[in-house]
Amino acid sequence: MYTLAFDTTAACCSIALLKDNKISRTFKQEMDFGQAEVLLPEISNILNRERITFNDLNLVVVCTGPGSFTGVRSSISAARTFSLSRENLTVTGVSAFEAYVHSLEADEIADINAVIIETKREDFYFQLYDASFHKITEPSADSRENIIPLLRDKKITLIGDGVERFLSKPSGLSLHTIRMDTGLSIEHLAWCGLNKFLSGRPDFPKPLYLRAPDVCLK
Repeated sequence: MYTLAFDTTAACCSIALLKDNKISRTFKQEMDFGQAEVLLPEISNILNRERITFNDLNLVVVCTGPGSFTGVRSSISAARTFSLSRENLTVTGVSAFEAYVHSLEADEIADINAVIIETKREDFYFQLYDASFHKITEPSADSRENIIPLLRDKKITLIGDGVERFLSKPSGLSLHTIRMDTGLSIEHLAWCGLNKFLSGRPDFPKPLYLRAPDVCLK
């Protein structure tokens, strides 16, 4: 079974190809702009190196956000186009929150597991999960001052690329694990999507927008 996963929601273009449940090929390029132009040629390169074709793919996994408005639209548009081109191809979406929290090891899991994602503004994207990874809150964007009270009086694990800035000031929290990931792992995104597929609950990708897009005149 071949699984193709990709993500253009943050400041990079990331792609992974899995054969069964093992990583076969990966690609990652840091970039603030132009992910859409890089994505499809690099997917083609990965398939060619593996000596397979698009028709050999069984599953496509795409990150649904949050992140760059254009980046979210680019990757989801590509994934939906793939689903239209092949009737028997399964396409599933995975949010960055899901991929982060499911990457926690057993000894890292706490009563509350908070995924904190960088917005490059004053606030943070965040979502809270319990020890069984059931959602405590819906995906949101809010200030540190409003997030901290939701985390008091429990053992807390923090994970995500926003954790370093989130903890740049004393929090007063009871911290079990701190994971200052520099970005979302494309491997964990792929495995999370594959687990959804194998458990019979693929989720057709829908964009996860937590705020309106920034629009300005050049």
